[in-house]
Amino acid sequence: MEFKEILAISGMPGLYRYVAQSKNGIIVESLGDGRRMNASATSRVSALSEISMFTEGEDIPLAEVFTRMYAHTEGKEGLSHKESAEKMKAYFGEVLPEYDRERVHVSDIKKALSWFNILVAAGMTEFKLPTDGEEQTEE
Repeated sequence: MEFKEILAISGMPGLYRYVAQSKNGIIVESLGDGRRMNASATSRVSALSEISMFTEGEDIPLAEVFTRMYAHTEGKEGLSHKESAEKMKAYFGEVLPEYDRERVHVSDIKKALSWFNILVAAGMTEFKLPTDGEEQTEE
């Protein structure tokens, strides 16, 4: 499983792995329970590899944020997304001290923590973005 295959679907909890194109959308597999389903063409689907986090300088790709979280937790799951807002902000400040505290909301931190824990529980240990050369060779 590669980071570029991981998807978030608006209105649906958890994360999904891209499986194949279907007639009416895409077929995805839940990372939580492994069930496959069809995500319709009208669903708002976001690849985690395309998401970045606001910082005081350049925006940082979510893959880099997850890599830092993985190093911070030494390969274990991170703080629960159900903790208090203050705890989540403090934890995120330890992992990513340069995050933009005005533009990154608690809901964004909550989502990042939840997604990270799902990925670690699913056995993901590397959060690498595809390079331009990799993208072109797979097409």
